[in-house]
Amino acid sequence: MSITAESALSALAKVEDPELARPLSDVGMLSGVTVDGDAVSVTVTLTTPACPYKARIQDDVTAALKQAGAKSVAITWSASVPERNIMGDDPCPGVRNIVLVMSGKGGVGKSTVAANLTLALNRLGCKVGLLDADMYGPSVPTMLGVMGRPTSADGQRFLPLERFGVKLMSIGFLLEDNKAAVVWRGPMIQNALLQFMKDVDWGELDYLVLDLPPGTGDIALTISQKLRTTGALIVTTPQEVALQDVYKSVSMAQKVGIPVLGVVENESYFVCDGCQKRHELFGSGGGQKISEFAGAPLLGQIPLDPSVREWGDAGTPVVQAAPDSPVGRAFLEVAQRLAARVSVQNLSRGGSLRIDRSGGAQRFLPIVR
Repeated sequence: MSITAESALSALAKVEDPELARPLSDVGMLSGVTVDGDAVSVTVTLTTPACPYKARIQDDVTAALKQAGAKSVAITWSASVPERNIMGDDPCPGVRNIVLVMSGKGGVGKSTVAANLTLALNRLGCKVGLLDADMYGPSVPTMLGVMGRPTSADGQRFLPLERFGVKLMSIGFLLEDNKAAVVWRGPMIQNALLQFMKDVDWGELDYLVLDLPPGTGDIALTISQKLRTTGALIVTTPQEVALQDVYKSVSMAQKVGIPVLGVVENESYFVCDGCQKRHELFGSGGGQKISEFAGAPLLGQIPLDPSVREWGDAGTPVVQAAPDSPVGRAFLEVAQRLAARVSVQNLSRGGSLRIDRSGGAQRFLPIVR
């Protein structure tokens, strides 16, 4: 029996997105279905260029159409990234998603994770920016090998610096001496962050990654009050001493209404060159504990590898320098899972808790239903 347009659409209506667990047609991922004899053409619009399920979707669409009578199937791919809740007063309306990389604990490799995930998303075809929100200890200039000062085309907004196709901004770009301390009180730090959001011409981005400082202080509070973010990625290492601070970061995110997108366990294990045995130098299971506490998935475990430090110090993060290495692939896989989680977060929005940001008499960000 030859396939018809009606039977093709009926067959495609049963194909679900693996992450969303909803039919592709229900979330607007299917279009341009045409039938020419026994050949069917269809356009599939992914929710991110970094979709980790592209191959599976291709197999499912092809199988469904062939079962309905198609002899050949041609799929045209495109991508449209779902966006966060962008209001009229948003400081960077062209940024579809703002992803916070936070920990609560210093020394867990938060900046390393932020830099490598940014470059991983870029390599996967996304438009990405990285904002170094750690004003006291900026790492982006060193890790990305960037020198120079931001310029302005119109005299009103700064143009971010760029490297490897990624837009970058850091307080480190504005310091006369890169060894000089930033001795500012909280309000000055908050104002600087807001200027980096609204006075920098970020343009059109799929994802803007914010590398947050340790702790649950001024920067995190300002972001929760002034920005409508997509959510947070929590970084931890396996050992208990790190977990005790990371729990507090998760707790803060929950209290101020920042969704936790997922957890990354950094420095998870070390593989010896000689024996190829996996050594868990800092213990095991820490990332899973944070995941269970946050009610969010463990997106990946990044191995402890000297090349991460070597390439970071050289200004070319390992994802850019050695994307096919085991640690490079680990970062790429986490980036894909993170992008999928962002899509789920945006497409499932509605009916959940929201934060009253009206600035009324109650200043503690009450949760309203």
